[in-house]
Amino acid sequence: MDLMDSMAISASGMKAQTIRMKVASENIANADSVIGKDGVNPYQRQIVSFQTMVDAKTGVNKVEVSDITVDDKQGYKYEYNPAHPMADKNGLIKLPNISTLKEKTDLKEAARAYEANLSAIDAAKSMMSKSLDMLK
Repeated sequence: MDLMDSMAISASGMKAQTIRMKVASENIANADSVIGKDGVNPYQRQIVSFQTMVDAKTGVNKVEVSDITVDDKQGYKYEYNPAHPMADKNGLIKLPNISTLKEKTDLKEAARAYEANLSAIDAAKSMMSKSLDMLK
């Protein structure tokens, strides 16, 4: 594996972490959304799944997002608010059961992984530059 391969691996990691940050941000933004994508139920937490993939050209393992799915285990929470237009006959509204603390932690973890990949690219660039300087 050469320096270009290591940069490609880090770039794929950065791309995957960017998607992970986007999904966590979307979860935070919709933590109080009464209507989700189906127009009936509240928004449901999304989760990102990763997989390794072999680049056909280089044979190097890279990371990619394999799927973004609904977290079925999360469920819903109910709040008593009879004045709300979406309240049922008992005065309850169905809300997403999203922990903003958990999402913020996931967002921070993804940002740190992104920064680690960026540092790896910077180190590879520095090594390339020093190699070229030695050849002068």
